[in-house]
Formats: sequence, structure tokens, C-alpha cells
Amino acid sequence: MGGEVTAPPPSLWLDDLTSPIALSPALTRDLDADVAIVGAGFTGLWTAYYLKRARPDARVAIVEKEWAGFGASGRNGGWASADLPMSIGTVAREHGREAAVAFDAAMRASVDELIGAARDIGADAHIAKGGTVVVARTTVQVERARAQARDAAELGLGDRVAFLDQVAARARLNATRTLGGTYTGDCAVIQPARLVRALAAAVTGLGVELYEGTAATSIGPHRVETPGGTINATHVIRATEAYTARLPGYQRALAPVYSLMIATAPLRDDQWQEIGLAERETFSEHRHLIVYGQRTADGRIVFGGRGAPYHYASATRPAFDTHAGVFAKLHATLVDMFPVLADAPITHRWGGALGIARDWHASVGLDADTGIGWAGGYVGNGVTTTNLAGRTLRDLILGYDTALTRLPWVGHRSRRWEVEPFRWLGANAGLTAMSLADAEERLTGRPSAIARAMAPLIGGH
Repeated sequence: MGGEVTAPPPSLWLDDLTSPIALSPALTRDLDADVAIVGAGFTGLWTAYYLKRARPDARVAIVEKEWAGFGASGRNGGWASADLPMSIGTVAREHGREAAVAFDAAMRASVDELIGAARDIGADAHIAKGGTVVVARTTVQVERARAQARDAAELGLGDRVAFLDQVAARARLNATRTLGGTYTGDCAVIQPARLVRALAAAVTGLGVELYEGTAATSIGPHRVETPGGTINATHVIRATEAYTARLPGYQRALAPVYSLMIATAPLRDDQWQEIGLAERETFSEHRHLIVYGQRTADGRIVFGGRGAPYHYASATRPAFDTHAGVFAKLHATLVDMFPVLADAPITHRWGGALGIARDWHASVGLDADTGIGWAGGYVGNGVTTTNLAGRTLRDLILGYDTALTRLPWVGHRSRRWEVEPFRWLGANAGLTAMSLADAEERLTGRPSAIARAMAPLIGGH
């Protein structure tokens, strides 16, 4: 058995697993490997999966402090989306239109790649590609929706985002006060815990050595230190996302911010007829403080959002996975959108941390001198992005020059977060500002001055 691990809060996804989680053995000796991966979430597992398929003789070892899928990979909202962590407009401004279009195309293709890979490994992950509907419930949000569709068209991506008038938006999602919205077909719903656990089984079946209950105490050039032994490897891949700050030397690389979720009991047919989501679309709203939801295979709504505080010194603890006030606000928002759910029982409440780089820019890369590679900073859009990252890291490790290794996020290095207490003050001020921005727009009917002022601090979002 592995070492002592932490149990996450009860979640719908974990309760829906078909078999209990059995830990692989912890690392208890020194070993040599071609590639050592720290973190057995989607990033680490996809990297191992594609690498072993390309080079079956490669010696690949993964160490995981908890168990495969413990973090965001097993607890997220279940969106396999083509949306980038940073807007495509931001990518175009920083890297040019051609690079932005290529990145967008890679993400769109990655949705289908993920679906195909899930099928190949036999993951019964309840996948349905129904797209995403984002409703606009104020006149300001309508203008934001129009601008998003217009920006996509100006980049030559007119088929990427469609503007929906009131009738079309309500036909997909009949939320109260809906005036319009947007729709993209490039998103699938998944049961993430089923997918990540199936992926863990698939990589061990390919010969990857997975050591759960094994914390990496430090990483360095060609080396991973753990309490049970040292891994010496040609390449070391940091795939730790929201838990990166635990590694010496990386305390300011990514800030962990919590996102929380609730799930209803299965709804009645008449309730679904009132709500919509007939194609199991994922859904959101064109507000500033992010909310997100999906219709599960057994007819529930899973609904989540931001709003939980950032914790001092980038701390991540089990106690932070729940927050009564945020759960209450999520429920109130859900009922406000769908009054028919006023009496629907909430069966599950859970949460977890996601990783945000200082410039809100995801990145993947490999340092040739140290052998250290990385991927992360997904800002909650990691389900599909991790798949692209895994294939990109495969190509970088093998020394291939491909379309993936030329994408504009490859080799990007975000500046570090501020030292405390400035990191704590800034991160929580940003969360508060987004809530105030939504309230400001409801009161004034104009785009939020608060959001405009905060945009440079949150990557232009």
C-alpha cells in the first residue's frame, strides 16, 4: 500500500466511481528513469500515456503525494472545452493572428482527441459533446456576447462562437431574464473522476511506474527527491498545478484559487423541460465572477463558481475545500437562474484548488539544460488543455519539431506572483472586485469601471 493520503470532500464524481480507489505502492527505493513526472493528474498522466505510446521502451515513473486524480483532475466541473485559459484576443495581441488561430485550432482538435482517447482506454466517463451555451441576462452582458462573437469573426473564426438572440438562447437554456447569449459546439461534458482513474489504469498498463502516497519534497536538474527514495531521470516534468507552491523554489510560480461546486438530486422530466440543455450543453453566464454548470448523465445539475478566498502563502488544505457561504451563494444563484429548482435537494457539495499564473497565461515547456519540463496555469480550463500539454511534452521530450511545439504557449514564462502579504491582498481584492463589477453593471446598465480597472491585473480577462 501507499503512504498516508488525504480524503477529499465527498463529491458526486467520486461517489459515482464503479470501484473503490486502491493505491499503488509508495516509492521506497532510489531508481533511474528516462522521465520522472511529479503529479498524477491529467497533465502528468496524459504526458505518460502519449510518451509510452510513442516510445514503449521509455522508462517513465510518476510520483503523486495523494492518489491519481486527487486534485482538480478528479473534482472539476466536467467541461472538456476548447476555451483557452487566456482569451484568443490576448493571444493574438501578444503573438499575432496566425499563432492565435493555430492555438485555437489545436484546442478544438484536442476536444475530439480527448474523446477518442477516452474511448480507446475504455473510460466510461459519460461523455457527450453538446457544446456550451453562455447566457446574457443584462443588456451589458448582451453587448459582451456580441463582442465575443465579433472578435472571433474578425480572426476568421466565425464558426467558433455564434451569437444567440433571446429566442435562440432560451431554446438552449431557459434561465430567467435571458436576453441573448453565445454558443460554441467545441465542448463536451465528462465525468472527470472516471476519466482520470481510467487514464491512471491505462498508463500503468503501458508499463508506467506509478507511486501514489509519495510526495516530491524537491525537484532539480535530472532529479526528484521523495521521502522514500530519489529518482534520477533525463527529464523531470512538473505537473503539480495548484499544488506547485509546495515545492521549494516554486512558492510564487502559481497561485492556488479555490472553486466550489454543488450537485442536485436527479431532476424530473418536467423540470428539464423548463430548463433546457436537451443536448447536455455545458452552461455559464456572461458575468464577471465565473459560474459554470452541466447536465449529468443521470439528470442532475452540477453547478460551480469562484468566490472562495485565496489563502495566505498559497496554502492548500482539506478544510478549504468547503465554504458554507460560497455554497449558499451558489445555490441562491442556481435558483435565481432556474426557480423550478427551489425545492430540488442538493446532494453533494465539494471544491478544490486551481492554478493561476501571474499573467493568467497557461504554459508548457522543457528546459534543455536542466531537463525540467512543466505545464500548468490552466485557470480552471484544464481538462482539454492538459491533453494538449501531454502531447506537446511528449514531442519536446523526444526532440520533435512539430506544430504542437511551435504553439505560442510553448516556452512561455510568467513572472512570479508578489511576495506576501501583497499576493494575499491582490488575489482577494480581485475576487471581491469581480463580484462588485457584476453588481455595478446591474445597477448602472453600463460596462463595469471596476472590471476595466482590474483587467490589467488579471490577464486582460
